[in-house]
Amino acid sequence: MVIAMIYRNSLLQQQHKGRNMQLLTFKTLWGHTGSIEEAAVLAKASNFSGLEAPAVSDNLSHLQTLGQVLSDHSLDWVQEICTAGSYVPRRRASLTEHLEDLEAQLILGKPLKPRFANVMGGCDAWPVAQSVEFFKAAMEIADKHGVTCSFETHRGRSFYCPWNTVAVLEQIPDIKITCDFSHWVVVCERLMDSDWDAIEIAAQHAHHVHSRVGYDQGPQVPHPAAPEYAEALASHQRCWEAVWAAQMARGYQQTTMTPEFGPDGYLHHLPFTDAPIADLWDINSWIGLTEQNHFEQWSLANTEREAQRA
Repeated sequence: MVIAMIYRNSLLQQQHKGRNMQLLTFKTLWGHTGSIEEAAVLAKASNFSGLEAPAVSDNLSHLQTLGQVLSDHSLDWVQEICTAGSYVPRRRASLTEHLEDLEAQLILGKPLKPRFANVMGGCDAWPVAQSVEFFKAAMEIADKHGVTCSFETHRGRSFYCPWNTVAVLEQIPDIKITCDFSHWVVVCERLMDSDWDAIEIAAQHAHHVHSRVGYDQGPQVPHPAAPEYAEALASHQRCWEAVWAAQMARGYQQTTMTPEFGPDGYLHHLPFTDAPIADLWDINSWIGLTEQNHFEQWSLANTEREAQRA
């Protein structure tokens, strides 16, 4: 009996290693106050596979420094792109302006050979038809330059809510998206379990995940380890599992995730003193480790289910 159990567990582990995906985590430079070198050291120490950062910067040496650091530490790079503005676009920017901005940033980042570009594109005020036109043209630009673009579900952008996103996805079957479900949570004022049909459709297009945990009144819980936010964490984890399952079914060998708790009003501060209530890297490294463990448990359980069906 014991020998049989050992053999079965060994077989499951072999199947698990041979058939399941690998999760790669990336450290965002959003909210990082030190140097790129220091970011790389932190990323390596937490077993992250790379950095997520823009090519655009006011620092003229930024791109050269970024490339050197990535090379020195053998780290991968996800290029962050915001079209026609910062995280919130210029309200009156034209579709052409968005597309020209996208192409200029893709050209700028190409020498560093990004793994892919995470794009915050379009505008929440556009009709669905205009968003569809934008994404089709954006994908043609990405193809021209040989860079994969993954378009993020982000407030202020075309994918700011589940319903507009689904309406676009239904018209562009081969589009790839970055799933940051925390934005949808605050827009809808509820966790996404109640809109599971939209999660499943998004998962079929998911290429990348931003693992921030939102709640009904905000895009970022004070700390995802806090017991009072356990329900919010568990809900987001169910959504991430839906992404992993869909990616595995599509034959992904690796899936990527950027823990993206950040500043700019996301991180809670104490009144009067304006002191942050937590350290951003402590939170993001905690999410990175937690999700690596979560992914391994989910992946092994998935292998066991397959073995039982067989």
